[in-house]
Amino acid sequence: MTDMLVKLYQLPPLTPVMQQQTEHGITIRRAIPPEKHHILDWIRQHFYDTWVSECDAAMSRMPVSCWVAVEGQKLVGFSCYDTTAKGFFGPMGVSEITRGRGTGAALLLACLHDMYAQGYGYGIIGGVGPIDFYNKICGATVIPDSTPSVYSGMLESSE
Repeated sequence: MTDMLVKLYQLPPLTPVMQQQTEHGITIRRAIPPEKHHILDWIRQHFYDTWVSECDAAMSRMPVSCWVAVEGQKLVGFSCYDTTAKGFFGPMGVSEITRGRGTGAALLLACLHDMYAQGYGYGIIGGVGPIDFYNKICGATVIPDSTPSVYSGMLESSE
């Protein structure tokens, strides 16, 4: 998987995607530390242990660098930055039943706008899966020869 580069100073506006989420009954907001155990449990249940570790790092920052999507009182998605390396976006995940409503795009843009507000000019999306999604939503471009990036030599198992 390759990395992508995003110009944080040329992001699409955040307000329209946030309004769209509100119309779907979904709130996108920064996570708060007392929710950490709920968020990490949810990620472990729906995604990967490596993402649990990365989100744990995001939840330990001030300000917290994890954003969540909440429908009612139920977590339906999350996104993080500054987890594996400074200036890196990810991971991000949305529950299967919530996909197709723009929640991933809203979580992505919330994090990227927050990165810009924190003083970053560029962001790196690490280990990208859906290249077309990131290009379409935020104009991200592939960084040539970026595989395996900062993930090189990462432990795969404790066995």
